[in-house]
Amino acid sequence: MIMASEPVCVEDFEPYLKARVSDAIWHYYRGGADGEQTLRDNPLAFQRYRLLPRCLKDVSERDTSTSILGHRVSFPVGVSPTAYHGLVHRDAEIATAKGVSNAGSAMILSMWSNRSLEDVAASVHPDTPLLLHLNILRDRSRMEAVIRRAEAAGYKAIVATVDQPMSGNRMHLRLNMDIDSNLTLPQMFLPGDEITQGRAVALVFDGSQALTWKDILWLRGITSLPVVIKGILTAEDASEAVKHGAAGILVSNHGGRQLDGVPATIDVLAEIVNAVRGSNVEVYLDGGVRKGTDVLKALALGARAVFVGRPAIWGLAYDGDKGVEKVLGILKDEFSLAMALAGCSSLADITPDLIATMPHSKM
Repeated sequence: MIMASEPVCVEDFEPYLKARVSDAIWHYYRGGADGEQTLRDNPLAFQRYRLLPRCLKDVSERDTSTSILGHRVSFPVGVSPTAYHGLVHRDAEIATAKGVSNAGSAMILSMWSNRSLEDVAASVHPDTPLLLHLNILRDRSRMEAVIRRAEAAGYKAIVATVDQPMSGNRMHLRLNMDIDSNLTLPQMFLPGDEITQGRAVALVFDGSQALTWKDILWLRGITSLPVVIKGILTAEDASEAVKHGAAGILVSNHGGRQLDGVPATIDVLAEIVNAVRGSNVEVYLDGGVRKGTDVLKALALGARAVFVGRPAIWGLAYDGDKGVEKVLGILKDEFSLAMALAGCSSLADITPDLIATMPHSKM
């Protein structure tokens, strides 16, 4: 990979991660499951959707702002949950959150973060929407303790991963990735716990194959925070999410790291939006978003906002909080430009008739 002297697009940041971490850590963030079909298709799938611009519209002023569960953001791009930011930067998730906050964006903090949810919340502007990602643990009292902390710290929602009853067959994890013994997992452990990676994995996956929709009802019953379900890829599951009281759905295939061969998220977005139509459930998307035009296409297909995972890690490697802010700033500028060129002055102008679907052979 050739490193740009000054990144001008999101993909320019990726080589900085490769250059600044070990091969094992690089493959941990880069890699997907099995043959990585879904990993590759996530960004490529956006090319199957073409934009149909409207001409002679006054786009001299554009409003890119929106809201996520009632909380304002300056543009419809947030940061998805990713683990172990301490592998990439000494300030870990605090640096990521500062970059998000300065960009006017939103962040889903991973349960596998290396900084406490309280310290992350204290590092951002008070109006920055922070959401807490959770795996559903077999130890429910431990989950309740984390949720109470999130409520007290001002988090706006719980984001529950539901596509991970077991970890996907990630070939890259066969590499020996040394975890710095100083890197803790403050959301996974209670005071006095023995902090080991193996214990963390056991907490999540021992017995997790038995999880059902009843567990979503249990989760909703123990917190006043809205619950967003992450990992939905079918209209059937989207309808179930509505029935079980979800406030939002994050259409996600786990960055291609779980079941390989599932669709790219953009390819199932419209049917999921249709499945929840008439409810108050907000639909978001992650997976493969790299350009402002990707954001525009996702919104035209019905997403309220999109989230990015790997690009935030690339920005973190590039320059900590400033790098994350720069990645998000580029996406915001590209999105604003795409709106102008498509004839849209506000998000209300971004409608399905902006999209034409192309046959695969004409990508």
